[in-house]
Amino acid sequence: MARPARYPVRVKRVYEPAGPEDGLRLLVDGVWPRGQRKDMLELEAWLRIIAPSTALRRWFGHDPARWDEFRARYFAELAANTEGLSRLRAYLVRGPVTLLYAAADEEHNNAVALRDYILQGSG
Repeated sequence: MARPARYPVRVKRVYEPAGPEDGLRLLVDGVWPRGQRKDMLELEAWLRIIAPSTALRRWFGHDPARWDEFRARYFAELAANTEGLSRLRAYLVRGPVTLLYAAADEEHNNAVALRDYILQGSG
């Protein structure tokens, strides 16, 4: 198991303005956010490779009742995603990171799950 991130890992809706505390801004959704132009987001990278699979995203449907099962399934996908984790780790060692997401639900989304995965030392 990997060590937890040594720098802060935050989550933020992609529709919120960038702030100095954001550090490296990484979009972690598999689908580009509606109404956002690439030049508006001040992104370091769009890490589609680390997003949940399309099948998992559709199954979850941002239903809070499926949150625990979504996290378990997403964590399993992440554990098998060595290329995606390697790319993510390259950013996590550089400084603070903000994981950006588009979902309206600020508590039940893939960026929150990914942050939890990182902070428990799996990322």
